[in-house]
Amino acid sequence: MKITKQVQPPTGLSRLLFRAPLAMYKARLGWVFGNRILLLHHIGRVTGKDREVVLEVVEHDPSTGAYTVASGWGTAAAWYRNVLAKPEVTIEVGRQTVAVTAVPLSQAEGADVFARYAMRHRILARYLLPRLMGFSVDGSVADFRAAGEQIPFIRFVPRAA
Repeated sequence: MKITKQVQPPTGLSRLLFRAPLAMYKARLGWVFGNRILLLHHIGRVTGKDREVVLEVVEHDPSTGAYTVASGWGTAAAWYRNVLAKPEVTIEVGRQTVAVTAVPLSQAEGADVFARYAMRHRILARYLLPRLMGFSVDGSVADFRAAGEQIPFIRFVPRAA
C-alpha cells in the first residue's frame, strides 16, 4: 500500500453528489439504502449545533446491532472529531432510528475490518475507495490490512434502552 495524495473533502458538484443521500434521508427515503448507508445525527463540538452526515456502512453485526463506518477524509473530518468529543449520538439506518455510542477502533481492528470489507466488495476496495482516500492497493489481503490501519474507523454500538 502506498499513499498517493493528501485527501481533501469534495467541493462543488462532487460535494453535491456525496450529499445526495442526505436529501433522500430527509425525504424519508433512507430505506432505499438498506443497511449500506446510515445517517448520523451528532452535535458540533465547537458550535453545539445539531449536525448530520451520511456514511457508508463498512460492517454491520446483526447480533449486537453495531454498525461500523470509516472516516474517508481521515481524522480531520468534522463528524469524526465531533463524535469523539460527544460519543452519544443517533443513527438512522433504513427506517430505523437508534441511539448509539461511538467507539473508535484501534489500528489493528481497523485492519481487520477493512480486510473483511475488501473481501466482500473487491472492486470498491481495490479501485474506488483507495483513490478517494488517497492511497493505492495491490489487491492482496496484506495490502488491504495495511490500508485499514491508516483509516480511522468508528463503531456505533446501540445504547441500552
